[in-house]
Amino acid sequence: MASGAIKLLSPWRFIRLARIPFAQLHTTGALMGASVEDFNRAKDQLGALKKDPGNEVKLKVYALFKQLVLATQGPCNTPKPGMLDFVNKAKWDAWKSLGSVSQEEARQKYVDLISSLVDAEVSVVAAKPTGGVKAFETLIVSTEDGITTIRLNRPQKKNAITVEMYNELIEALDLAGKDDSVITVLTGSGDYYCSGNDLNNFTKIPEDGVHKMAKDAGVLLERYVKSYIDFPKPLIAIVNGPAVGVSVTVLGLFDVVYATESATFHTPFSQLGQSPEGCSSYTFPKIMGAAKANEVLLFNKKLTATQACELGLVTEVFPDSSFQSEVWTRVKAYAKLPPNSLALSKQLIRWTEKDKLNAVNAAEVERLVERWVSDECMQAIMSFFQAKSKL
Repeated sequence: MASGAIKLLSPWRFIRLARIPFAQLHTTGALMGASVEDFNRAKDQLGALKKDPGNEVKLKVYALFKQLVLATQGPCNTPKPGMLDFVNKAKWDAWKSLGSVSQEEARQKYVDLISSLVDAEVSVVAAKPTGGVKAFETLIVSTEDGITTIRLNRPQKKNAITVEMYNELIEALDLAGKDDSVITVLTGSGDYYCSGNDLNNFTKIPEDGVHKMAKDAGVLLERYVKSYIDFPKPLIAIVNGPAVGVSVTVLGLFDVVYATESATFHTPFSQLGQSPEGCSSYTFPKIMGAAKANEVLLFNKKLTATQACELGLVTEVFPDSSFQSEVWTRVKAYAKLPPNSLALSKQLIRWTEKDKLNAVNAAEVERLVERWVSDECMQAIMSFFQAKSKL
C-alpha cells in the first residue's frame, strides 16, 4: 500500500472520532457478546498502543468501526471511490468485505481485534531482554512462564533473514535448548512472520569472490537447519503472518505450528533459480504426500493457512482477531506440563529421524551451493531486483 496510507489510515484517527452515543448501540448493552462499555474501552486501548499495527490491521479496524457506526444492518452502501483514489478505495474495499455483518457482530469483532493487538504488544514488551537474558540485534528473546520466545525483529524488512540474523538465531536456539524453559516459541514482529532470505545477502560479494561467498553461506545454512534438527525441547512456531522461503521449509522440523488465518506459505525456489532447503525435500513429501509437496517445492504454489493445515504442515489455524490471545493461552498451558517428560518424549520421536535429517540437510546445502554460483540463479536474482526497482 502507498506510504501515504500509513498516515491516513492511522488507527488513532478512528478512536478520536466522537464517542458513539449509547442510543446508536442499543442501551440494553451486550445482547450477543461485547457491550458498549467493552467497545469504548477497546477504543481507548487502541489509542494507547505504542506500535503501529500495520495497514492491513488498521483497515480491519476502520471497516469494523464504519460498520458499527454507519450501518444498522446490511453491507457498505457508500459510492465506490475512483481507481486512483488509492487510500479511500482501500478503506472502501475493507468495509465492503464485511458484507452484511450486524452491528452486534461488528462490535464483538472490533473488541476481539483490539484485544489481540493489546495482547501482542504486551507479549513484545515482556519479551524485551531482562536480567541474564542476552540482547540481540535482530531478535527479541525472553523467558517467562516456562516459555522462551524468540521473536524475529526486523518488521520494517518483513523479518527477512540476514547473515547476522542467521547467526543470532543459531545462538538463540542453542541458549534456549539449555535454559530452564519448558517450551520454545518462534514468531515474528509486525505483519509478517518472515519473508525468507534477505536477497541483499546475495549482493555483498566478498573479495574472495562468489564461490567463497556461496561456500560460507552453505556452511551457515547447514548449521542453522541443524539447530532445529537437534533442538532438545518442544518447539512451536506461531506464524503471525505471511511466511516465505526458509521460514516455511524449516516448519517441518517444528513440533507444533499454529497460524493466523491470514498467514500464507510460499517457497518460490525455482522462480529464483534455487532449490529446497530446511530438510523440506524430505519432510514435505512425508507430511503432504509427494504430489502436493511437488506443487509447493517445484512449482512455487502459495498455500493459505487453511490449505497448509489441511496438508498437515500447520497444526491449527486461528481467527486473526483472537489469534494471539488463543495461541498464547494454549502455549502457557503446555508449559505447565512436566518438562522432563516433554523433552524426553520429543527426543524419542526425533531420534529415529535424526540421522536421516542431517543427511538430507547436507545434501540440500551441497545442491544449493551449486545453484548459488550458477548463471541461472544469478540471472533470476538479478531479474528479481530489476522488477523490484520498477515498483
